[in-house]
Amino acid sequence: MDGSVYVYVEDVRDEGVAQVLDRIAGYGMREITVAAAYHAARDVTPHGASRVTIRSDGVHFPPPPDLFDGLRLVPPMQAGARDEPLAILREAAADRRMAVHGWTVFLHNTTLGLANQDVTVQDCFGGRGFPAALCPAHPDVRLYAVALARSVARQGVHSVVAESLHFGAFAQGYLSERCFVPLGPMDEFLFGLCFCQWCMRRATDLGVKAEVAREECARIVGGVLDGDPPAQGEVTRAALTAYAGPEVVAYARARSETVTSLVSEVASAVSMEGSRLTFLDGTGHRKGYADGLPPAGLAAHDAWQLGVDLVALGDLVPSFGVLAYARDAARVADDVGAYRRSVGNDRELRVVLRPGRPDTDSEDRLAAKVRAVKAAGGDAVDFHAYGLVPYSVLNRIPGAVGRKL
Repeated sequence: MDGSVYVYVEDVRDEGVAQVLDRIAGYGMREITVAAAYHAARDVTPHGASRVTIRSDGVHFPPPPDLFDGLRLVPPMQAGARDEPLAILREAAADRRMAVHGWTVFLHNTTLGLANQDVTVQDCFGGRGFPAALCPAHPDVRLYAVALARSVARQGVHSVVAESLHFGAFAQGYLSERCFVPLGPMDEFLFGLCFCQWCMRRATDLGVKAEVAREECARIVGGVLDGDPPAQGEVTRAALTAYAGPEVVAYARARSETVTSLVSEVASAVSMEGSRLTFLDGTGHRKGYADGLPPAGLAAHDAWQLGVDLVALGDLVPSFGVLAYARDAARVADDVGAYRRSVGNDRELRVVLRPGRPDTDSEDRLAAKVRAVKAAGGDAVDFHAYGLVPYSVLNRIPGAVGRKL
């Protein structure tokens, strides 16, 4: 089965291009997915030079002037970006006949959000407490996303892997977060909805009573913040209708037009640059990232909560990424199968697995999940991520894909 290993530029810089690529090739993998544009983070990197790596918001290449001149939003440059690390990596990969994909974080950018708060999510109270979340309805954000997509495609990558090219979740609005109020899942969902002028206008144009939806969200969330008991249970359309009313559900569903139209623009822009788009739906991350134990609802069925309409995108995007962050192989199969039914049989499905904690405790478990991906209709397995786990964990990959070291 085809597939790649996710890598960070900082990891390659620490260990050396040749060493990293040769190790990955030794696992039997002929592709890498490199973080061309990423977000701020602090990662424990077991085999890195400092063992802890600080990552910044921004791109690992100089932003092309013809794409960003005149735009309000321009991505910050990462340290060493002028040394063209992506070009060096691409050339070394080509020498080994390895393909390179450009992993691109689009709308999660704290640096840009803090400097331009009016382009971030605006909650039902009118606050801008989500500096990491750029709103996909804002015209400046949409121009930025298209330019960023084109600039990554110009790096000569086989595909642009689009992360956070949709609305974000409440819990990912900033770097460090504290909440001592017991918000339930539905309260968090309502609190995370964007009611900026651009989102309100788009919803109103679709026949939604946007102001009624905002008032209902403010009433419900405000009550919980004042001490009312939080709602229990998973977020479903039926439960949300009963809890917040039909206008709130209609408003949430209207967001899919914003995301679908933006993804369409980005996919076309990438194609113009001679590459193609892989759309990475963040729902699997939101459900299983922390412990590998996602709740019952399948990611494909819950993608609407981020404004993602997989059926509509299936007509627009050639390739999809599935974040299968689950310990159980049967759950992985269920998630992959649901995506396959949603996007159609003629779209590529690339399934992202984690070879180590918290999802995987052995090579046998990883191999079972690889088999589950294949049986459920997945086309490729990508492993996340090279620099975040020990070599002993990475060494599970060749056995899991049927290529022993």
